[in-house]
Formats: sequence, C-alpha cells, structure tokens
Amino acid sequence: MSDSAITRSKNLKTIRDYQPEEQTRKWYVKAFEITIIGNLLLVAIKAVVASLTGSAALYAETANSASDVVYSLLMVFGLLISQKPPDPSHPQGHSRFEPLVGLVVTFSMAFAGYQAAYTSILKLLAGGVVVQPGWPTLVLVVTAVTKGLMYYAILQLANKTQSPALHATAQDNLTDVMTSSAAFIGILGSYYVSPLLDPVAGLLVSAWIFKAVIGLAAENLKYVTGGSADAEIVEQILQSTTAVPGVLKVHELVTEYVGPRLVVEMHVNVKGDLPLTEAHRINDEIVNKILSNIKDVDRVYVHLEPENEN
Repeated sequence: MSDSAITRSKNLKTIRDYQPEEQTRKWYVKAFEITIIGNLLLVAIKAVVASLTGSAALYAETANSASDVVYSLLMVFGLLISQKPPDPSHPQGHSRFEPLVGLVVTFSMAFAGYQAAYTSILKLLAGGVVVQPGWPTLVLVVTAVTKGLMYYAILQLANKTQSPALHATAQDNLTDVMTSSAAFIGILGSYYVSPLLDPVAGLLVSAWIFKAVIGLAAENLKYVTGGSADAEIVEQILQSTTAVPGVLKVHELVTEYVGPRLVVEMHVNVKGDLPLTEAHRINDEIVNKILSNIKDVDRVYVHLEPENEN
C-alpha cells in the first residue's frame, strides 16, 4: 500500500456527522415527566381507595397502574438511547431504538386488550354481574380524566417530534380512557339496566384496543424493518426534485425508513456537459429542497448522470 493510500485510510470518516436536536430530547423528557407523574398519581389514589374499601378489583387496578410506571421507565430509557449521537458501533445513529420502544408499548396494549376480552367473556358466560356503584366508580372517573389529559399532552409532543414511540404511548393512554369509561358505563348499566351491559362494554373496548394494536404494530414494524415511504411522500420527493433548475428527469428513486425517518436514494439526469460546480449546485439544491419540504426525510443521496443514461 502506498503512503498516500495509508494517509487516506487514517483520515477516512466512518461515523456520520450528526447530532440529535436538543429540543427533541427535552420534549422526550417532558413526555416522561407527564407519564410518570400521571401514573404515580393514579397508583396513590387507587392504593388509598383499595385499602379503604378492600376492593380486589381496585387492588388489581393499582397493580396495573404500577406496571404503567415500570413501562414508563423503559420508554424513557429507549427514547434517550435513540437520541445518542452516532458512534463506532452505530455509525448512522441510534434512531432504530425508537420504534422498538413503540413495539414494547404496543405489546402492553395487546395484553391489556387480552385481559379485557378474557374477563368480559367469563362475565358474559356467567350471565353478567351486578356491580354496586360507589368508590370504584369514582376511581374509574378519576382514571379516565387523568388518562385523557395525559393522552392529549403526549399526543401534542408526539406530533412535534414525529415519534412513533410517543404516538404509541398516547394511544396507550387513550386505551386506558376507553377501558375506564367502558367500565364506568358497564357498572351503571349492570346496576340500573342489565347485568350483561358490563361484559358487552368490555368486549367492545377490547375490540377497539386490538384494532389500535394492529395499526401501531404495522407502523412500528415498518420503521424497524426498513419499509418504504407512502406514495404521497414519494410524489412530494419527485415534485421537489423536478422543480430544481437543471434537472431533466428522475429515473430511479428508493426510499427506506431507518427508524422513524426516511433515507432517500435517487438517480437524476442532467445535461452531460455541465461544469462540475454547476452539477454540485444542482445536487445540493435537490438535497436542501427535499429536506426542507418533507419532514419525514432525514438523509438524501443523489447520483447525477448524463441525460442519455437511464
């Protein structure tokens, strides 16, 4: 190997020059604070009422909220890992950790749906159960309101960060709103109308949960496995590219999700006699236009070719 080759290999950059946004990390920390405070508040309320009433159902609800605290800790751990800058072991960054967190939350929702369906089926086969309204009913109302506020707050942060993990967390909070509301309606319905209303309400909620789980699982699996962009986003990429002066046509375009963000690779035809500086300008303008117009895109690689090549 020549001296120049040795010099080039020593100076070769093998890690992406990228630093995650500090604002995004702050939003993730805020989401964690909302989740952990809300769930700890519910644990305290349910534990106090359970101890006063001796309700087995409320003890179970206390344990459920305590498990939410545990998964909140796992969530923030995964999100903070996803925000680590690139290093030798992960030269493109750690963004793939984020949809993994989303899948963990999705699986917890699936388990909640299973529990709701299983319990409701047993009650239905038993002919329903009349539940006396009282402290448990009040706890359900408090839970629904608290989780509703958490859903709204986390959803706002999910939209700001375009985070699949926070989107899944928001949906998980909405699931708790639905289950608590259904339980509230079921208790009143079983007491004033028919004992069968309680398990029927539970089955309807479990069906809604499973529907949400399927959508969230598909979304996060797409991010983990390197799925392609939707047709609408592909069209936006093409429009942004062909709007650049000097671009004749795009004859190859490949998109792939790396974590929750897209990587775009494209082959673009330009005039074959363009000076290098002009070709470089076209390349930079394509990249900048796509990055500024399409928020899902993280990186763009453009290969310029003479107009007669396709």
